[in-house]
Amino acid sequence: MNEFRKHGFDPAAFLNSAGLGRRIVRLRAKQSFFIQGSLADCVFYLQSGRAKLTVVSKSGKEATITLLNAGEFIGEESIAGAFGKRMATATAITACTALKIEREEMNRVLHEEHAFSDVFLKFLLARSMRTQADLVDQLFNSSEKRLARILLLMAEFGKPGEPETLIPPITQETLAEMIGTTRSRVSFFMNRFRKLGFIEYKGRIRVHKSLLNVVLHDQVSDAGAAKPAITDVAEGVKHRGKNGTRTVQRARYDGRVNA
Repeated sequence: MNEFRKHGFDPAAFLNSAGLGRRIVRLRAKQSFFIQGSLADCVFYLQSGRAKLTVVSKSGKEATITLLNAGEFIGEESIAGAFGKRMATATAITACTALKIEREEMNRVLHEEHAFSDVFLKFLLARSMRTQADLVDQLFNSSEKRLARILLLMAEFGKPGEPETLIPPITQETLAEMIGTTRSRVSFFMNRFRKLGFIEYKGRIRVHKSLLNVVLHDQVSDAGAAKPAITDVAEGVKHRGKNGTRTVQRARYDGRVNA
């Protein structure tokens, strides 16, 4: 750490260079940083590229739980208490460069360097807020709105600087896993977004700022606005006629958009 002591500790320099207890690794697309169930013995700092976290249930069903961008830590659970097992698999979506920090070195720098602790704390708070926002999105928003939000997050809208409108390659199956719907519904919404000029894609997806209208204003457009849908729940209604009183079934509106 002598190189950081001369002019004070620089978190950015630490996270972008190799040294004692840390080394730079490079992964090709589809390579794994670690797999679910492996020993949690290090933390990765993603310097460039995109990655994803996936989990597999006991029955073998796989789900993508979050996407990771440059500037984020991966596998931070390894510094929580005793050695444990990874609860998810981290995989590169594109070619990635990352700093692999051994567990002991990560703990040491967190305790000794307050500047680094501040950086890591801000990351944890941002990750917590993102997780909470994902949960709210899943509970209360339509699948169409959830898809729009995921595409905007992948394009990094809302972050400092210009957004990366051309997002990394991602399948409709993965998008469906992330928003909790079917691939056919994702295909339907993607085609509608494209027709309305919100996105364009020929192999890779390009996201336009106009897609924010779906998230911010709860509508696609005046022509294709989300409208209340008739649910499958019916209610009995008493009807009195010449032939006596009978009960008829009337579908009722619940104000939500079917996912």
